[in-house]
Amino acid sequence: MRQGAQTVIGRVFPDDTVAEVAEAAEFYADLEGWLAQAESLPGGRLYRSAIDEVPAVPGSARVLCVGLNYRLHAEEAGLPTPEHPAFFGRWTVSLVSDGTSVPVPPGEPGLDWEVELAAVVGRPLARADAEGALAGVFGYAAFNDLSAREHQMHSPLWTLGKNADRSGPFSAVVTADEVRDPRRGLRLRTRVNGETVQDASTADMIFPVGEILAYLSEVMTLNPGDVIATGTPQGVGFKRNPPRYLGPGDTVEVEIEDVGAVSNPIVAGDQAASASRRPREAATSPGT
Repeated sequence: MRQGAQTVIGRVFPDDTVAEVAEAAEFYADLEGWLAQAESLPGGRLYRSAIDEVPAVPGSARVLCVGLNYRLHAEEAGLPTPEHPAFFGRWTVSLVSDGTSVPVPPGEPGLDWEVELAAVVGRPLARADAEGALAGVFGYAAFNDLSAREHQMHSPLWTLGKNADRSGPFSAVVTADEVRDPRRGLRLRTRVNGETVQDASTADMIFPVGEILAYLSEVMTLNPGDVIATGTPQGVGFKRNPPRYLGPGDTVEVEIEDVGAVSNPIVAGDQAASASRRPREAATSPGT
């Protein structure tokens, strides 16, 4: 939960109350210790509806996103199956929580939706193998990689189109022990105003979660709190005929089996962040 300038990690209980655990940087610096304490937290819980919710990641987190990681998505894009994972970066400032309004940038026909499984790293990973990397995942979140396609396609480097203001809706984090292995297939769905526009399974991933993290760790050490967004399946808007985009007045929700959902209203680019915000904004990690 936000306390002044700080992000505090909280544990969500089945009755939708939240107990404070630790400031985000402290939490990820000693995950095992704080997780052990989270099993027996004292009283003083708050209802989730009464607190400010922000994504449960530290400000230092790197957000690394994989492009074209589903076979059918590569097929709909008319591109060959990649031999290696292709990455682009996001900044944590682009991440938002459930209910936060997302503006359409000027010059864009709208925003495109992309449901993605996000893995949050739980321990340092350097030159890890796939199984070791998968075991190093702290938890998972449902992530919507909302994309400004016009600006994305201005360059072969996608960074600008993937970092529009408030364009990274991110659900509460569910600890990995509560989520079955994504290789067995987790259902992913995107709904626009209640209509399902993406419906797929993580079983269609080209590079599974463990392989993605292991590949990254060949070159860079992944740190606790880093976020890896593992790509979107088929069904994106810009590949439809005619293309379809999210505009002011639309509501987009992404949901992943075993993990959760995040829903956000789309607004005009000149609307303030608080225009359509629900009265809830807290860093939460169910199961912690």
